[in-house]
Amino acid sequence: DVFEQPQHVGHKKIEFHITTDIPAVLQINLEKEEKNGKRVHTSNVFNIKFMWFQYLYATTEEINNTGFGRIFPAPSSNDKMETEEEDDEIPSEFISRRDLEKNRLSREEMEKFSVFKNYEPGDPNCRIYVKNLAKQVQEKDLKFIFGRYIDFQSEVERNMFDIRLMKEGRMKGQAFIGLPNEKAAAKALKEANGYVLFEKPMVVQFARSARPKQDSNEGKRKK
Repeated sequence: DVFEQPQHVGHKKIEFHITTDIPAVLQINLEKEEKNGKRVHTSNVFNIKFMWFQYLYATTEEINNTGFGRIFPAPSSNDKMETEEEDDEIPSEFISRRDLEKNRLSREEMEKFSVFKNYEPGDPNCRIYVKNLAKQVQEKDLKFIFGRYIDFQSEVERNMFDIRLMKEGRMKGQAFIGLPNEKAAAKALKEANGYVLFEKPMVVQFARSARPKQDSNEGKRKK
């Protein structure tokens, strides 16, 4: 008895009463015309009433369409996840596809650079060749870009991921990157070719596979 018991309150209803009578302003205008001796035509009265009914109908439709008095559920987190690209679901220590596209040259822009003049992707394989690298580039920069194509939970893919950056001699500014398979290499080539790293666009191609040397004894036997 110390606390008051909550009383059950029934469902409350909110009602809107919209009159179909002509507004007072329009009615006053009609009365003024009658007092001034002006003849009020029946067609004018009909037009005023018709306009008033149109206004009521439009107002009612607007309330219904905007969901007045309704509560709509907020979009669930699952809906948001579906809109995100699957390729961006990678660890944060690697570059996202969005950043790759943002800093990558378009085809029209590539045509303005001489390094892309006679560009050919080469024959697909699991190893890619990167050139036109700036002198500031380090292996960690290439790992930041191409590491997104590696599943680091897989020991096999971790072992196959290899970066060889040339820092001296004629091969300076070039690199060879080993990826788990041709599919990963093709995806890396497509998304990273033309990416501007330290103000220089990377040229990404499939690496040329070294052909095995012919056995000299085999050659002699053929003769």
